[in-house]
Order: sequence, then structure tokens, then C-alpha cells
Amino acid sequence: MSRTPHASAPIVVQDLAAEYKTKSGRANALRGVSLEVGPGQILGVLGESGGGKSTLARVLAGELARKGPGGYDIRITGGDAYVGGIALRTLSARKRNRLTFHTAYLPQDAGDRLERTATVSELVQQPIFERDKRFNHEAARNRALQLLDSVGLPLSVLDRYPYELPDGQRQRVAIARSLVLGPNVLIADEPTAGIDVTVRDTVLSVVKRLQQDPAFAAVIVTHDLAVLRKLDARVAVLHDGVVVGYGAIDEVFGSPSHPYVSKLARALELE
Repeated sequence: MSRTPHASAPIVVQDLAAEYKTKSGRANALRGVSLEVGPGQILGVLGESGGGKSTLARVLAGELARKGPGGYDIRITGGDAYVGGIALRTLSARKRNRLTFHTAYLPQDAGDRLERTATVSELVQQPIFERDKRFNHEAARNRALQLLDSVGLPLSVLDRYPYELPDGQRQRVAIARSLVLGPNVLIADEPTAGIDVTVRDTVLSVVKRLQQDPAFAAVIVTHDLAVLRKLDARVAVLHDGVVVGYGAIDEVFGSPSHPYVSKLARALELE
């Protein structure tokens, strides 16, 4: 296994560049991104639409050489990123399998992507049986029950289908499904979008419980600064694929060093 010099950090990104393959050529998505998320830390990623936030999330989740936003494949073209010591630029199928066992990925609009023909119970258990078809069914169902309860869903949803649930409940099902394998790393793209404040706080309490594990780390893409404050997160601001602000929330927005960060700070009413 390739390892980073910062082996103690669950997530390390070093001078990362990534691009989409398009019909007319290549489109840069990330340019020279460097950051680190240590044990027990959460990094919030903010920025404008198209600035590279979701691409960064996909890279860290090992979602490479797959169809990305706009239908284009993502490829690392410079630098590297390491999650749990695994180098993503040279990610083999075997290493990706190991990576995804320990890394939960919650894509944007995850609740709307749930398979319509599977029940909630089946959806939450799916990652278990994808790994081990002979896994004990009762143990898997109990695990699903535990996760659904942790995100504040009643047991009455177990045998329902996603299309029968409101948006907020579908999103919580997706969160439970992403956590069913007990990951050390969470990569979440807008996990609280489309859910009300009460539900949001339930989701955040789940993340805070995970954070009690000293080996846990998370990268959360969000436009909601209140979410990041509640999680005591550091922030990285992306603009045109470049990190233009990085550090503690009050330091980044209190003394902006880039025009875009100043603009974002005004939008967030922090100045």
C-alpha cells in the first residue's frame, strides 16, 4: 500500500489537480489543492457552484474513472490525495475496495438517488451484503434498525419505499445507508440540504458521535456555515478549483486574503 508521509492524518491532499474528460477535450476541476484533515477533525468545504467542491468530494471517496457531474469522467492529473494512507492517484480495484469499506460517501442529493424498487430496510443493508453475501440476515437487519434509529427515523419506515417518504426522511435513509459499515472517514456533499432545522440537528448529532472516535475524520461540502460551526469544523474555500481560504472559520472570514473570500464573507454576513 502506498502511504503518505503524513500517515497519521486520515486525509491528506497534496498539490492535487483533477480534470474531466469531455467530448471536446479536457476541463480542469481542481488545480494545486493541498489540505489535511487530522484524526478527530472535520473540514468544511465552501465555494461557488462549479468551483470544484463536489469534484474534491468524489476524488476523496475514490469515485474516479466514473461518470461525474455533467456525465464526464474524473481523473487525477497532478499531485495526489491519500485517505487512510491509500494513494488515490494509483488506486487499483483491490485498494478501492479497501478504501470504500472504511470511507462513507454521501453524494449530493443522495436521498433522491435511492433505488426506488428496494425497501428502506433493504437499502440500508445493501452495502453489507455487497461485501458478504453470507452475512447473517438478522444481524444485518439489527444493524439497519440501529442506524435508522440514530438518524431519528421511526421503525415504521422499514418496509416502505423511498418514493413513499418525504425528502427529509429519504436523506436520512441515505445517511444511515452510508454509515452501515462503520466507516472511519465520512465524505459528505451537502448532507443537510433540503431538510429542516430539527432534522438537521439530528444528523449533526450523528456526526458528532462519530467524531468521538479519535480515528474519525470527515470532509463536508456545504453552503451552511451554521452546520460547520456546530461541528467545530475548519474550512477550505474553493474558487475556480483553487483553495483561496483555509483554516479556522473566524480566521478565514475575519481576515479574508482573497477577493472571493471577502465576497463570501459578506454573503454570510460575517463582516
